[in-house]
Amino acid sequence: MLLPRGTPASVDIAASAIESLIDRLEHAGIESHSIMIMRRGRIVAEGWWAPYSAERPHLLYSLTKSFTSMAVGLTIDDGLLRLDDRVVDILPEHVPDDLPESARLLTVHHLLTMTAGHSADTLGDAWGLEPNDLVRGFLRMPIAEAPGIRHTYDNATTFVLARMVERVTGSTLPRLLNERLFIPMGITDVEWDRVGSGAVFGFHGLHLTTEAVAAFGELLLRGGEWQGRQLLSRDWVARATRKHIDSHHYSPGSPGRDFHAGYGYQIWMSSHGFHGNGAFGQQCVVIPDRDLVVVLTAAHSEIRHSQDALDAIWECLLPGVDVSGDVEGDAALAQLLHDLALPPVVGIALPDLRVFAAAVNAAVADSALPHGTRIVVESQPDGWLVHVGTWFAAPIGYETWAESSPLGRPVIANGAWQGDTFVAELHLVSTPHRVRLRIHEGTAELTWATVPLTSADLILHLTSPLMTRPDVA
Repeated sequence: MLLPRGTPASVDIAASAIESLIDRLEHAGIESHSIMIMRRGRIVAEGWWAPYSAERPHLLYSLTKSFTSMAVGLTIDDGLLRLDDRVVDILPEHVPDDLPESARLLTVHHLLTMTAGHSADTLGDAWGLEPNDLVRGFLRMPIAEAPGIRHTYDNATTFVLARMVERVTGSTLPRLLNERLFIPMGITDVEWDRVGSGAVFGFHGLHLTTEAVAAFGELLLRGGEWQGRQLLSRDWVARATRKHIDSHHYSPGSPGRDFHAGYGYQIWMSSHGFHGNGAFGQQCVVIPDRDLVVVLTAAHSEIRHSQDALDAIWECLLPGVDVSGDVEGDAALAQLLHDLALPPVVGIALPDLRVFAAAVNAAVADSALPHGTRIVVESQPDGWLVHVGTWFAAPIGYETWAESSPLGRPVIANGAWQGDTFVAELHLVSTPHRVRLRIHEGTAELTWATVPLTSADLILHLTSPLMTRPDVA
């Protein structure tokens, strides 16, 4: 364990407030995967919705950006980089001949605050311009207004920061964070998704356990200090976690006051404190004046759910802070957290049906496999074994979860017959994502519940390490 444990009552949190928070998340239609609440340096509530579990790292999506920001801070503290260093000076070989004049002005500070002057996220267009060199593509993008004036959520800025850190340190971003943060903190289960060249995205792709994310939140809450060691300078943490610019939601037009409260250095300001945020509901919320850290992982199906989750913290949890608890309430909450689970597929086993086959219909929305892929399902004593093309075979449990790692990354599955249709859910438990398998009269539909932002190709997401072409959506 990275962090000490306590009870809600021991840190003056009413267990009923935590129960209310969990209820609100459910009623909001959020598919939660984990929750962890820390106060006064101790974890006082933790739970995972089965089949997700404590020991499994979870893809953080853009919450990764907050870690990249800390790598920048380490590099600045070491005197290897400055906030006013320009991209064109640190990465000169990426400077295109058609560089817009304003792009010469872009600095580390502009990238950290996402105030590069572009009117929209440049990621897709920049990679379209330069499929093998995102930095060059980013520098070629037209700049609508002077850098430093307006915040525009832009994934490419963080990719460029990662490359600048790597250039001046002579190390990779993962190695730097391992040596300076993760290993000193006792965090060992770390995995990164990568682009085709092998470089990490920087703006997304970090996998950590819920407890590791909570430890990161605690590190920021304590001004970069960890168990008596100053791993990050207090000055950098203070700079990174304060407002530098008015912010705009990463999805234009979307509601969410906590995405309009201001932006720091790859960290969002909040109605209370600040937070790191990743797609589909990966959130690390730090509330310094309550000595509180809240971590949520999830699979949000709608963008508004990010704000819904924050509202649940403000409206359900915070009123229960600095309130006397009780032993009985803590015990009831502990049982609730222990029993958390996503609903299994409802149906029957049909044990007499031994083998059946189907072909994938990829014409349906959000298909995870190519059209015509052959699916063969064999009955087993405790469920089924599904063969997917020539790529892999994975067990599917009946009234239980069956786990396998057919291509390197874990998948946990559950299924049943519903009338004459076979239905299964395959959870890619190192990510927020799952696929739904439906087979009816020789036709299979294998579709994403939430489509991964990097690729809809299921085979890529089951393969370790995940490497995608540089055409992130």
